[in-house]
Amino acid sequence: MNILSEINKAAKEAVKALYGQDVPEKMVQVQKTKKEFEGSLTIVVFPFLKMSKKKPEDTAQEIGQWLKENCKAVADFNVVKGFLNIVIDKAAWLSMLNDINKDELYGEVAAKEDSPLVMIEYSSPNTNKPLHLGHVRNNLLGWSLAQIMAANGNKVVKTNIVNDRGIHICKSMLAWLKWGNGVTPETSGKKGDHLIGDFYVAFDKHYREEVKELKAKYTAEGMDEEAAEKKAKDEAPLIKEAHEMLVKWEQGDKEVRALWEKMNSWVYEGFDETYRNLGVSFDKIYYESQTYLKGKAKVEEGLEKGLFERHADNSVWADLTDEGLDQKLLLRSDGTSVYMTQDIGTAEMRFKDYPIDKMIYVVGNEQNYHFQVLSILLDRLGFKWGKELVHFSYGMVELPNGKMKSREGTVVDADDLIATMVADAKKTSEELGKFNDMTEEERNNIARIVGMGALKYFILKVDARKNMLFNPEESIDFNGNTGPFIQYTYARIRSILRKAAAQGIVIPEVLADDMPLNQKETELIQKMDEFGAAVRQAGKDYSPSGIANYCYELTKDFNQFYHDYSILNAENENEKVVRLVIAKNVAKTIKNGMALLGIEVPERM
Repeated sequence: MNILSEINKAAKEAVKALYGQDVPEKMVQVQKTKKEFEGSLTIVVFPFLKMSKKKPEDTAQEIGQWLKENCKAVADFNVVKGFLNIVIDKAAWLSMLNDINKDELYGEVAAKEDSPLVMIEYSSPNTNKPLHLGHVRNNLLGWSLAQIMAANGNKVVKTNIVNDRGIHICKSMLAWLKWGNGVTPETSGKKGDHLIGDFYVAFDKHYREEVKELKAKYTAEGMDEEAAEKKAKDEAPLIKEAHEMLVKWEQGDKEVRALWEKMNSWVYEGFDETYRNLGVSFDKIYYESQTYLKGKAKVEEGLEKGLFERHADNSVWADLTDEGLDQKLLLRSDGTSVYMTQDIGTAEMRFKDYPIDKMIYVVGNEQNYHFQVLSILLDRLGFKWGKELVHFSYGMVELPNGKMKSREGTVVDADDLIATMVADAKKTSEELGKFNDMTEEERNNIARIVGMGALKYFILKVDARKNMLFNPEESIDFNGNTGPFIQYTYARIRSILRKAAAQGIVIPEVLADDMPLNQKETELIQKMDEFGAAVRQAGKDYSPSGIANYCYELTKDFNQFYHDYSILNAENENEKVVRLVIAKNVAKTIKNGMALLGIEVPERM
């Protein structure tokens, strides 16, 4: 039991003993003592005044005295109005440090056989273009969320749904047939996803030219501009060819399907490389080409049960007016599916594959309404987690020079971004002299760790719901609230521990309860103990930024301590040993916290 839990339990016992009443857990409010007062934890006594029938100061005094006499962890107390400040006994702090020291994953909870299964969907790329900065935020959030949910004792399955069908795919395929001259990733020296993305752009370029010509023709014939543009977009030969190809795909045309499989395989190889460089992976990948038919079948099933209705034009709709929403199209009049249908199909496949207790979708906030509707539909169709599905909604990533758009404007390619971050990390590290006495292999590895740490931390420290401005230059800074600052502190502690080992100092597994401990040291122990609460809160709020904030605060506190006190040159051996145990566990907690963000920490830097 940690000190917070012990004080919480003792406070309940005090109220029972003094005033004869049981109090619920939520009534006992224990918080960190404000810096200007003596003590580590503060009990708010106002909720107990009805039971004590006394003034706040008198109630606090009575509870404080009882705790001092009956709870070993309490050394002393002081009262400030209705606030009871508790001074924790030194032996209790040392006992807590021993608990932290013996548990490699202190603050985290391991999953059990009967733990709930949480499925998290993230990434969701299209196979007609490479991953970009928006996808980077999505992947980093999804991966981190998976680690946080696992650290809260859940079984976790990470999934990806790949949009591998539809008109956008046909556009790239058609462009490759027309202008590709049989080019492949091997013959071009390009990653497959980049190559296919080029053909998507090529299609768009030629299509725009056709639209421009046709629009001019139609306006010359007397049509107004808006009508001429609409007709030109519909009648352009390229878009008609693309639609014909889509029909052939849906009909299972062998040639079209073979081309589709070949070009998609190039893209998947490209995606896999990006995912590896980002440090993310999946337990299961689903493909819309496999799920959309399942979705259609599920909608037809719902139609038979009277859950949906068929309109006169043969289209199928869900009436959501009783939920305060409108009508939602599920199948078009020609029987083809919409995105909602595909999501229902994917849910059906997943439910058969896994006993899902909670489903979390990591998707941008532009899809808020979509997931509101999906939740209702899945609930109607009998998915037990439908009503409680979580849409982990996040904001757009913006750049210093304006918004990032996926089809026009400034597109920040994920691979280019990763390469730039690693190169910048190497350059900055060299300029600061952090690579002295290292091999080229070591330099490259640390540049990768620092560059990716900078990128990930900069993105994850921001509340996911907010739009954010990503500035690569600001992210690679060895001072302030950045990944490299935290990584550097970890490496510094590891260097201290190596020096201690070289001096023959053995760090004990258990510290005696009469070892010396100053105020700053107790604050660091308390801060490390708060890691568990930070993990629980991050799991409750679905908030990687909470973990990032904790890692920064712990790092900052340690650096202040290191500035004020020497570790290896402490006044005596006992002080030295205590500080080494604290430093070792600060490093461990930093490492574990950063791991929840998907960030590595280097042993030297």
